[in-house]
Amino acid sequence: MADSPASEGSVPGLTYRDAGVDIDAAESALAGAKASIRKTFGPRVLADVGSFGGLFRADGLGEQPVLVATADGVGTKIRIAASIGKFDTVGRCLVQHCINDALVQGAEPLFFLDYIGVGKLDPAMVAEAIQGVAAACGDHGVALLGGETAEMPGVYPEGEFDLVGTLVGVVEREHLLDGSRVQAGDVLIGLPSEGLHTNGYSLARRIVEDRFGIADYRQPFPGGDGASCADVLLQSHRCYLEAARPLLRDPALHAMAHITGGGVPDNLPRVLGGKGARVDREVVPTQNVFEQLVAAGGVERDEAWRAFNMGVGFVFVVAAEAADAIYAKLEGAGEQPFRLGTVIEEAGVCWAS
Repeated sequence: MADSPASEGSVPGLTYRDAGVDIDAAESALAGAKASIRKTFGPRVLADVGSFGGLFRADGLGEQPVLVATADGVGTKIRIAASIGKFDTVGRCLVQHCINDALVQGAEPLFFLDYIGVGKLDPAMVAEAIQGVAAACGDHGVALLGGETAEMPGVYPEGEFDLVGTLVGVVEREHLLDGSRVQAGDVLIGLPSEGLHTNGYSLARRIVEDRFGIADYRQPFPGGDGASCADVLLQSHRCYLEAARPLLRDPALHAMAHITGGGVPDNLPRVLGGKGARVDREVVPTQNVFEQLVAAGGVERDEAWRAFNMGVGFVFVVAAEAADAIYAKLEGAGEQPFRLGTVIEEAGVCWAS
């Protein structure tokens, strides 16, 4: 009788784990986050965690509902999170970034899908990231409908990962914001960011590590109140849904812009329907994080305003005659608005200061 492949002297059989993929670890990570995920479910969610596809009832969403879909990631901010082993804030950033992207078209968020790619799966790390995603979804009434965790040794270095998400929202067609209402003379009202949000991190990390000479992000951030570099740079990407929601059906609201990669000069023109803007940079509240990074990096002013949001997180484009009332409404809601500038006929952004 011939020896079987498992007999003495034969080459040992390989397993998926030998190749760097631990299926049990993936199951453990999901198990650690299931409770958090289920808390985001409402009556429209029809399938439990673990289905091949999420199910979401769409009846009653409006007379002429338009679905708005957006996808994004958190970029190299995850490198800082990985360096200190703190993963919940980047999960929150991901959701809130995507909500803002759909919001500028007038959409209320419905559901979210996440993707985590890793080189070697750490169940606790993945569970923490998903719990951050779920917490943000819960805060803003979004169902965490599904996701994917992929362990891919050889694609991602061990200890590093990628975090990406997709959000779907809905807006009634007559309330869709597409830039067509924007006119010269409209007023730009800005709301502040909470630090870098999720853009400019490749430059920020280089400045911190090369110019500040800081290798451990637990060290204090220069010029601040003693907060660590990680505390400052891992601040959550702010969600502007609650600030904008009372204005979404106001006819005086002509457009909104979410200031992300490319800063004000790249993002604001995207919503102006071919028109441009004159922006006063002096009115934006200063933040220590930008002052320190720009000074230490020797970053030219115009370059800084493209690499970073420079303290501008979100912009409302409103009819001039309603600007005072909308400004007062935002201020009354506890916001800190500032008059950023005006819409002009010429395309692009020009600086008033």
